[in-house]
Amino acid sequence: MSKKKSSGKKKKSKTSDSDLLKGRLDITRSGMGFVIIENQEQDILIRPNDFNTAMHGDTVRVKITRMAGRTGRMQGIVTEVVDRKQNVFMGKVEISKTFAFFVADSDKPMPDIYIPLNSLHGAENGARVIVRVVEWAPGKKPVGEVVEVLEAQAENDLAMKEIIMENGFPMTFPEDVIEETARIPEQLAGVEVKKRRDFRDVLTFTIDPVDAKDFDDALSIRKVKTGYEIGVHIADVSYYVEPDTELDKEAYLRATSVYLPDRVNPMLPERISNELCSLRPHEDKFTFSAVFNISATGSVKDYWLGRTVIHSDHRFTYEEVQEVIENGDGLYKEELLLLNKFAQKYRKQRFKKGAINFSSQEVRFKLDEHRKPIGIIVKESKEAHQLIEEFMLLANRTVAEHVGKFEQDNKQLPFPYRVHDQPDAEKLVPFAAFARKFGHGFDTKSPERIAASFNQLLEEVKGMPQQHVLEQLGIRTMAKAVYTTKNIGHYGLGFENYCHFTSPIRRYPDVLVHRVLQEVLDGRFAPDKKMEEKCKHSSERERAAMDAERAGNKYKQVEYLQNFLGDEFDGVISGVSSFGFWVETVEHKCEGLVSIASLSDYDDFRHVESEYMLAGRRSGRTFRMGDKIKIRVVAANLEKRQLDYEWVITAALKEDTGSGERLKRVAKKSRKKK
Repeated sequence: MSKKKSSGKKKKSKTSDSDLLKGRLDITRSGMGFVIIENQEQDILIRPNDFNTAMHGDTVRVKITRMAGRTGRMQGIVTEVVDRKQNVFMGKVEISKTFAFFVADSDKPMPDIYIPLNSLHGAENGARVIVRVVEWAPGKKPVGEVVEVLEAQAENDLAMKEIIMENGFPMTFPEDVIEETARIPEQLAGVEVKKRRDFRDVLTFTIDPVDAKDFDDALSIRKVKTGYEIGVHIADVSYYVEPDTELDKEAYLRATSVYLPDRVNPMLPERISNELCSLRPHEDKFTFSAVFNISATGSVKDYWLGRTVIHSDHRFTYEEVQEVIENGDGLYKEELLLLNKFAQKYRKQRFKKGAINFSSQEVRFKLDEHRKPIGIIVKESKEAHQLIEEFMLLANRTVAEHVGKFEQDNKQLPFPYRVHDQPDAEKLVPFAAFARKFGHGFDTKSPERIAASFNQLLEEVKGMPQQHVLEQLGIRTMAKAVYTTKNIGHYGLGFENYCHFTSPIRRYPDVLVHRVLQEVLDGRFAPDKKMEEKCKHSSERERAAMDAERAGNKYKQVEYLQNFLGDEFDGVISGVSSFGFWVETVEHKCEGLVSIASLSDYDDFRHVESEYMLAGRRSGRTFRMGDKIKIRVVAANLEKRQLDYEWVITAALKEDTGSGERLKRVAKKSRKKK
């Protein structure tokens, strides 16, 4: 297989960058393009002949050529592809005697890709393959190579691969990355061991999900004169992944692992993530650690940061630790109960200081041997999860505070902080009004009062059917957390200083944090002038990973509810628009659309945006976000990842409305349509 990789970029035109605008190209099904510019209301029209090799989702620079039409819309041409969203595609290959070409499975217009015969790598005519674009000169067809021939695989497997690719993540690691990784010695170098603080004789364990393989954090604990010494030990990925190596470049390109319901698309090759760096039990491992001197009452008296070597004594699952916490008995019970006591104390302190208590409700799929969902489990965050969370937060905050104290030339060192801006009070007004409909007061006079109001609301709706919907709506009204060198603090956590230090196996910013921290500890600073650019790239890749994870979850929801067509479920209205409303089932958290067309026989509904509801013009019937409702599953479209529901008119509703006969006719018509 060829090692050649495409940068996805073309040479800049002679036009000055100051004359150009940078944005994301969105290509419609009709083939017309629009470049969306950040913080600019109007997008820029791009005709197909002016794409200049750009494809849907690419970040591009455009030159405005004229104001098009009576609307005054700007029209332009693409002058440069800054960043490719995707250069790997799934589709079919057609082969002739002298050449081959590839046709992608895509609802977006894109050119066929020319495949040299020596780049087919065993693919036969008509085969379904994955192809990578390796070259694309302006005015010519893109050139590609086959990276995988897809055998007769299950559709759900192909769908997951397509989700990964369409969000711009590579499916495989280049050969030079694999070769470089294979050369890393498995044995810990004795010279390096001597440089590190040795924790191998201290009780250490990991706590992770039952199916985890990349254990990137461990806790150690021992009694000391002043109380307890508790270590947060993180896999020392930066020791193995050195700057500017092929391995480092690939990790940066991906910037994050992607977690789908049935697989992980890792940031680092498995030899790194699951073997060399994974803190597996009964193995010596290199780590980067935050070690805390904590009093008997849980107060942090002092800390130490540095490189270490550890030996994990045991691998716990969250369920095993939760059992020890609930029953007060089990392996290392004294240590676990003490750690949990401290963690709960830190948790209460955080919320008292203004952190927002959004619960982390997790939906997980039970899969059969063919990766098809046979059940859905809704998991709540329990004390075992909170134990790990609080100590990871403590380590992340401490590292950010420590690095933030250092300056060079009267400037803070470029460092990838994890920040979360304060909410925009104006954007919260509709949410506050909505919360009042449910009897929840909401004070938007200051950031502190907003946080207190959120916590009060979340406490009041705990355990109610509306809990998940209200939480999600509340989160959507907040700013998004991002990576940046500009430290504005983390509003949601209530921290003035915060970074990501604890997951370098799956997040590239954590690797950057480790590198800068080591420079600080060594007293030698080499500020990275491209740190803000790296932060922006990492934030963008994080958003793409979240999009992929949402798409993967949606696919599995549809795949699961295919087995329940015609069945009825209790639900909660989770969103409202002019064309209908979405309902999330209480039992499985599966969201589907009730189309406004399916309600037309009952009444003429209008969308009241400020109230998050549809209102009937004649009946006065309303469908408001957060309302409990019964639905029937009427369609499950895997290709579109879409569920369609219809409203079930219950006996109680017939009696309440006094329109029993009319509702019977509506129900009868609905059944006929079905």
